[in-house]
Amino acid sequence: MFSFKEYSQEILATIILIIALISLRVIVARLIRGFAKSSHILEHRTNLVIKYIHVLMNILVTISLIVIWGVDTKDIFITVSSIATVIGVAMFAQWSILSNITSGMILFFSFPFRIGDTIKIHDKDFPIEAEIEDISAFHVNLRTREGERIIFPNNLLLQKGISIIPTPYEDKEFFD
Repeated sequence: MFSFKEYSQEILATIILIIALISLRVIVARLIRGFAKSSHILEHRTNLVIKYIHVLMNILVTISLIVIWGVDTKDIFITVSSIATVIGVAMFAQWSILSNITSGMILFFSFPFRIGDTIKIHDKDFPIEAEIEDISAFHVNLRTREGERIIFPNNLLLQKGISIIPTPYEDKEFFD
C-alpha cells in the first residue's frame, strides 16, 4: 500500500526538481534569446539551440529522478551502458549528422560570419566563393555570383580555411 509519509522526501524532492527544471528552462531560454538579439542571430537558429539545451536538461533531470527514487546505481549503469551501446552502434553510420549538428552549434556560438557575408572556401580541388543565404543545424546555403545554389555541410565548413570577403562600400549621395 502506498503511504505518503513513507515517500514524502522523494515526493518533495521530485516537486522541487520539477520546479527547478521549469525555472531553469525559462531562464536559459531568455538568456539565449537575449544573446541572439544582441548578436543579430536568426530566430530559427536560436530556437534550435534552445531545443538542444532543453533536451540535455531533461536528460539530467530524468537521471536525477531515478537517483532520488532510489533505483540501484548498478541497474542505472547497466541500463545507461546498454542504451549508449545501442545508440553508438546505430549512430556510427550517422557520425556525419552528429558532426554537422555539433558544427552548427559551434558556428552559432562563435559566429565567424553572418547571413549576407560573401565567403571564399579554400579547397584545393573545388574552391568556392559565394554569399551565405542561410545557416542551419546541418548545412549552410550558399549562392555564387552565377546564381548557383550550393549546400555546404557545417562540419566541412569548420575543416576548411575560409576568408570573409568584405563587401565594397559605395559612397552614395542621398537626397530627400
